[in-house]
Formats: sequence, C-alpha cells, structure tokens
Amino acid sequence: MAKLEKNFFRYRVALLISIIFIVPLGYFVRFAQGFGYPELYDFLGSVAYEIFWILLVAFVYPKASPLWTAVGVCVATCGIEFLQLWKPPFLQAARATLLGRLVLGNTFVWSDFISYFFGSFAGWLWMRWLVKIRK
Repeated sequence: MAKLEKNFFRYRVALLISIIFIVPLGYFVRFAQGFGYPELYDFLGSVAYEIFWILLVAFVYPKASPLWTAVGVCVATCGIEFLQLWKPPFLQAARATLLGRLVLGNTFVWSDFISYFFGSFAGWLWMRWLVKIRK
C-alpha cells in the first residue's frame, strides 16, 4: 500500500511540474511577436491551453483515465468555444476581466476546434506517459 501511495504522490508531483511548465510556455507561444507566424502561435497557444486543462483535471482526479480525461476536456473546451457565440451581460462582464478572457475567450473561431483536437491528443499522450509513474 505504501508503494502505491508513493507512486501516486510522484504522479501528482509530475503533473504539477508539467502544469508549471506548460502555462508559461503556452503564454509565451501565444503572445510571441516578431517571428511572422501569428496563426501558428495562436494554434500552439490553444494546444497548450488544452494540455493545461487535461493535466489540471488529472491532478485533481489522479485516478482518472487518460482517454476519458482528454475526451471530457475536449468536449468542455469545444462547449466553451460555442459559448462565445452567446453574449448575455453576465458572460460579457466575465469576459471583461483578464481571467474571464483567458478561460472563456471572446471570439468564436471555427479553426480553434482543430487546435483543441490536437491539444487533446497531445494531452492524452502526455498523461499516458505520466501514468506510467503511478503504476
């Protein structure tokens, strides 16, 4: 039993380190300027956003399946993307804040779904790789 608990602790530490790594990387990539490829940076930033949420869910629910975590996060972020088409006052007020803009976004773009699918796949691979630690 002690070995299993130790492995879960190591797994959660690995998840936390991964989250600490992916957040600044995602922001750096998303807001990179001067390299001439804004669409690529937006795409890679969205991939990092998706990976972040997968890792966060895995951190909160360490026994969760990598596949169902990735699918659930992908469905949720696609739902948030569609939510950008809805403009009620309470969502507009939330989007006026930095946190609201970062989590909810403010512009619906069909191409974001491609990055969500790629990000979910990459997050699934990342989580599968980390799951080996907990076994």
